[in-house]
Amino acid sequence: MSASDIAVRVKAVAKSFGSTRILNNINIDFKKGQVHALVGENGAGKSSVGKIVGGYYSADEGSVEIFGETVTRFSPRDALGRGVAMIHQELQLVPDLNVVQNVFLGLETNRAGLLVKGDLERFYQLEKTCDFGLDPSARVADMRIAERQKVEIMRAIAREAKVIIMDEPTSSLTEDEADRLHVLIARLKEQGVTVIYVSHFLDHILANCDQVTIMRDGEVIRTDPIKGETKQSLVDSMLGEASEIIWPKLPPVPEIHQPSVVELINVSTDTGLQNISLKVRPGEIVGLVGLVGSGRTELGRAMFGADPIASGDYIIRGAQQHDLTMAKAIKQGIAFVPEDRRKQGLVLTQTTRPNISLASLAAISKFGFISPSRERDRAQRMIDHFGIVPSKVDGEVAFYSGGNQQKVLLSKWAAETPKLLILDEPSRGVDIGARQRIHEFIVEMAANGVGVVLISSELEEVLNLSHRAYLMSEGRIFAESPSSDLSVEVALKRIFQQQGQQAVSKAS
Repeated sequence: MSASDIAVRVKAVAKSFGSTRILNNINIDFKKGQVHALVGENGAGKSSVGKIVGGYYSADEGSVEIFGETVTRFSPRDALGRGVAMIHQELQLVPDLNVVQNVFLGLETNRAGLLVKGDLERFYQLEKTCDFGLDPSARVADMRIAERQKVEIMRAIAREAKVIIMDEPTSSLTEDEADRLHVLIARLKEQGVTVIYVSHFLDHILANCDQVTIMRDGEVIRTDPIKGETKQSLVDSMLGEASEIIWPKLPPVPEIHQPSVVELINVSTDTGLQNISLKVRPGEIVGLVGLVGSGRTELGRAMFGADPIASGDYIIRGAQQHDLTMAKAIKQGIAFVPEDRRKQGLVLTQTTRPNISLASLAAISKFGFISPSRERDRAQRMIDHFGIVPSKVDGEVAFYSGGNQQKVLLSKWAAETPKLLILDEPSRGVDIGARQRIHEFIVEMAANGVGVVLISSELEEVLNLSHRAYLMSEGRIFAESPSSDLSVEVALKRIFQQQGQQAVSKAS
């Protein structure tokens, strides 16, 4: 490969935070006009490589060459000036601005600070390329994570970058939306754009990438053409040994006559839920199956008291609830792991120890004072139980990998066993190893008598990890089924049929 073929060359790069070395002697060539995947477990260093190329981190050792020019210390703005844009896993948008303002932030055509018609015209031209169907006037704060991810992607495309780093670009997208993104990536590749593709979705990598670099523990294991690779070959290299991707065995289905942990009867909310009725028994894993926008997250939030119930009955362990709040829900043993761990689940200015303690301070306090020794002991127990890396009770959570942040968030609720655990996208943006541990945790909780509500965009995950499933569309539950009676194909077919019936009903 000649030097003129290289868009980005990472040469002998090393990076440390304090005493923790996160990258060691990284050597990777990213070729012009190729889609180059970075894979590995959380903490392997994939995102860190992307952040060094994108100007967010500076290398302690080594160098980065962009189109043949060596750079050592530069900012994201400098990177953009050299044609490099990064789409972060944890999105970097301005919530109070609308879609157009975020897409063209810093590139505005304006008069006296006001956007003019030209920006809308530019947006619609960009939309023809991306085909995302976004409302240009929608406020980003009011949008779902999947929609925000599309805005982030459009922002990179708007900057006409020649190198685009995509960190978990499909983690919040449906398969149909992911397919459209991959069509867009193929179009960019034809235009000579280099895409550095960081993902845990191995099927997406195998189908859409040209090269793959596998990382482990901050080092490059190998770089090879994607042709000839399989999911198993990638996993084996990531984990360092032959390994099989398996689903943990579910505990037995609870007896049908058991009293429910929670029951909803004809519940509606101002967030779009309509006449929802469901129940969850102790030790039962219940899946919510639906596409983005079906109401799954809204249902989880209503059960946790995050969104008020407008009408209907909500019964927790036999007691009718009135004006339920999150604080009241927690006291009743309800736990909720939200889909956005950084903004809604963790306190990133705090270390591992207080993040684990936050939901159950009473258990480690006496007369209103926290016992430091009890807090540390319990935090260490959770760190060991989940295999959190680094294994420090006062580790800086803000700098942890996505998988280890998710383990800290799960530890917050596992420290004191809840009665009901609601999990919204529990394995979003985590690697194979962390995902396996999270799946084992879900089954462990059910085996200990905890009722579990599982929400995931990965239908295979929901169906393999639940006893029973409720199918949702447009804020309604339209069917209930044992999960063993459903396949991904059957579930999708029923959802699309339901959407068609709802469309006909609206039209009439």
